Amino acid sequence: MITLKSPAEIALMRQAGRILVAALEDVKKAIAPGVTTKTLDEVAARSIKSRGGYPAFLGYQGFPANICTSVNDEVVHGIPDERVLQEGDIVSVDLGVVYQGYYADAAWTFPVGAVSAEAERLMSVTQQSLWRGIAQARAGNHLSDISHAIQEYVEQNGFSVVREYVGHGIGTRMHEEPQVPNFGPPGRGIVLREGMCLAIEPMVNVGTWEVKQLANGWTVVTKDHRLSAHFEHTIAVTAAGPVVLTSA
Repeated sequence: MITLKSPAEIALMRQAGRILVAALEDVKKAIAPGVTTKTLDEVAARSIKSRGGYPAFLGYQGFPANICTSVNDEVVHGIPDERVLQEGDIVSVDLGVVYQGYYADAAWTFPVGAVSAEAERLMSVTQQSLWRGIAQARAGNHLSDISHAIQEYVEQNGFSVVREYVGHGIGTRMHEEPQVPNFGPPGRGIVLREGMCLAIEPMVNVGTWEVKQLANGWTVVTKDHRLSAHFEHTIAVTAAGPVVLTSA
């Protein structure tokens, strides 16, 4: 069942989004060669809690950390630990915040020091594909118009879109209906309506779109071990067009 959110509910999600963005900025400041991903997790947890939110990922389906930190060929669900970030790495930071019972979810891929031209281009294309998808999140459009816009832009730039993991509805739960794929033809699926809230999140690989899950039961990596990037925003479909809830 797809739920439509009232303006009051969207306002609470917007506040969750502000808390999330502040935490993401704090994590960004902490990223540097020599820093562990566990340190980033601790920074995020302190930041979220200091602003009245709660880390939505901690304990979610048994997840053992406050955020996901996915490095280089890790696509999603990397578990923060004692891994030390190295110059030239890229790290995708995915986090969720719950505030007064309402959720926001976002992700960003950051460079660690100076990175390769390929990594820079991958991050840029992935981020731009997210904005292409968001632009289609308008009342009257079909859900797959978002998906198609993302896939088309990514593939025009020579990269591939992960198919096994997708975006989702969001509101009083982290994952709600509908699923939001990052690939597919336009003009398919549900018609978008005012009050729908979606987490749109392209995961883009340099090489093959195929992925595999590691033995820890969480971390997903590219099958060919080439780089992957991940960008995500929570948005609301409104009469004025898509509104990004995870922005400053």
